[in-house]
Amino acid sequence: MSTQNTTRLTITRPDDWHLHLRDGAALEAVVADTARQFARAIIMPNLKPPVTTTEQAVAYRGRILAALAKAGGDVGAFTPLMTLYLTDNTSAEEIFRAHESGQVCAVKLYPAGATTNSDAGVTDLLGKCAKALEALEKCGMPLLVHGEVTDPSIDVFDREAIFVERVMKPLRRAFPALKVVFEHITTKEGAEYVRDAEGPIAATITPQHLLYNRNAIFQGGVRPHWYCLPILKRETHRQALVAAATSGSPRFFLGTDSAPHARGLKEHACGCAGCYTALHAMELYATAFDAVGKLDQLEGFASFHGPDFYGLPRNTGTLTLVRETFQIPEELPFGNTALVPLAAGETLAWRATS
Repeated sequence: MSTQNTTRLTITRPDDWHLHLRDGAALEAVVADTARQFARAIIMPNLKPPVTTTEQAVAYRGRILAALAKAGGDVGAFTPLMTLYLTDNTSAEEIFRAHESGQVCAVKLYPAGATTNSDAGVTDLLGKCAKALEALEKCGMPLLVHGEVTDPSIDVFDREAIFVERVMKPLRRAFPALKVVFEHITTKEGAEYVRDAEGPIAATITPQHLLYNRNAIFQGGVRPHWYCLPILKRETHRQALVAAATSGSPRFFLGTDSAPHARGLKEHACGCAGCYTALHAMELYATAFDAVGKLDQLEGFASFHGPDFYGLPRNTGTLTLVRETFQIPEELPFGNTALVPLAAGETLAWRATS
């Protein structure tokens, strides 16, 4: 169905199934951006130190809601969904405790050294985390996977495809009933694996990986605000992700991976990985879906598939997008410094209004 003439689109209020909020002043600077567009968000646990226990997750949830209130946001209209950071020492007892709390919805796998604040991550998933994985499978909590191998001999552009073979397939054979979310997929191989794999599996897709290929990082020089991990890939991979996101398959849903970093830490000799998209996430997604005439598939991707996979109710509120120009700010306040959003200064054709 063509959607080129659509000027106004109202959808069930969406959720963000992959979000970084940080802590302290950084948290206070960004949390309201997410709460304006999304009813719920899966909160990443890679703080310093990481959120490894139920007690820490519950405390972090309290800080998020306090920061939202301080920023003038509607605390009653936003629910942070907490996660635990999986380590080589995470016990089955901690998994069951997290599940029973009703506050923790998932557990996050970071291969050690894969991305920002992943130093405490897993070094041997099946060898050291089997008891925790068994507990997750038993209580039905999803394992959220950062899908990249960290072997330094593997090209950075191939790490996701190799992860499918080395980690995902053995994991699914060992724990076929385990719910797995292959987060922020970036490749044709990742999309095809999730599409075809047996068992309860899904994937999140970010706006930057739907809209840009790796050329964006290097247009006119090195552009650090387009640098994220997993890194942007070739155009053939971007096209495969767009096809997956707009296919209507319930296995693919929205996860921004919005990751705020101070401007100086991005524009740096060894810059941080991460794109900040919480401010304009739905405008970016609408742009991607509109570009291929698939706005009619946006509601399923943004509002239905995620809660259905997690076993949560769909939201009852709505969000409206209108076809009118929206200029992305050049920068945003971020504590005592500034934060540069993805595609800063550029103009989008969609604006979220409610």
